[in-house]
Amino acid sequence: MKQELLNVRTANACIEDAKLIPIPKKLAGDFWYSGEFAILFADTNVGKSPLAVQIADTVSGGSYHSFLICEEDPQQVALIDFELSEKQFQSRYSRDYQREYRFSNRLHRVTVNTDYTDFDQFEKELFESIEQIIYNRNIKVLIVDNISYLKALPTETSKEAMPLMRYLNQMKLRYGLSILVLAHTPKRLHLTNPLGLNDLAGSKNLSNFADSVFCIGRSTQANDLRYLKQLKCRSNAIIYDMDNVLVCRIDKPDNFLGFEFVGYESEKIHLQERTALSEDIKNQVVEMKLNDPTLSLGKIAEHFPGMYRAQVSRILKKAGLAASE
Repeated sequence: MKQELLNVRTANACIEDAKLIPIPKKLAGDFWYSGEFAILFADTNVGKSPLAVQIADTVSGGSYHSFLICEEDPQQVALIDFELSEKQFQSRYSRDYQREYRFSNRLHRVTVNTDYTDFDQFEKELFESIEQIIYNRNIKVLIVDNISYLKALPTETSKEAMPLMRYLNQMKLRYGLSILVLAHTPKRLHLTNPLGLNDLAGSKNLSNFADSVFCIGRSTQANDLRYLKQLKCRSNAIIYDMDNVLVCRIDKPDNFLGFEFVGYESEKIHLQERTALSEDIKNQVVEMKLNDPTLSLGKIAEHFPGMYRAQVSRILKKAGLAASE
């Protein structure tokens, strides 16, 4: 019998049915709840992978203390790691390759077989293998590090992002999963602007499918300081916005590279200050454009620390010069 595409019920019936579904519980504080599809993004070398492992360890019932509260009982977790080699992973979770941290056996690290050569079938076999692992090991929490490896082509376009996100959402519903996917942000040359959904590569398409989106920002106050900011949350109110970010320190005091809670502050404290441009700097911008009319706004901005494209555009327009992208 053919199934109807759409279900129609009264609003009251929907609420009665919802009463039979467990209330979502925190998996990573207020950033990620059970049954959700969440996205965590950040720039390169900011700490996405260490935070993901820390969350995975907490959710699986590991012993490393995390400031991100997990309310669920210990879960079977699959961490798909496309980033680190076995030795790099050992280095992060040991003391000089000795006294290794002991993870819970509920945490399963999944990596690509280096002997695999059939790359024409890579994407198809990858998803089939992931589903098999989920089924065979009764996985309830899936963490993917990172989304760019799930497709043979970039995920920044709607053509590539939408089918991928639909597929992951189908897996979430089919197996009752909680999914966390790591993504990146295009290189942020200047840290003057608050982080937002537009900083997520493929932001419009990726964020539309997610129940929760949060990010890691690099602080200008110290090299080891980071902050977590909530950008989207369907299970709760937005708690960590630009006026209230969660500040932490990335550190490895013993045999576990992780994040340590520092406090709550305004995001603007951790951003670069915008400085007024001197006439000399403005003249240099104009001179660069006159010497090489093909220079783009971004290329010119790169030569001046703290400058951004919009500033270059305004300077050139005021000087009567065409501002090429």
